[in-house]
Amino acid sequence: MRGQIKVTWGKLTDADLDQVGGKFEKFVVLMQERYGFNRERAEEEVDRQIAEHED
Repeated sequence: MRGQIKVTWGKLTDADLDQVGGKFEKFVVLMQERYGFNRERAEEEVDRQIAEHED
């Protein structure tokens, strides 16, 4: 999943993903910080990425 995340969101580094450690809340906060998303949009983006990975 890490590779796909980096392809989709190029601003995220390996260090960012290490910091997230698979935690939803940390990923949402990171998306807010890196992309300037509001909380709702960040949650939608994270949910979408998870759903794509599960398919």
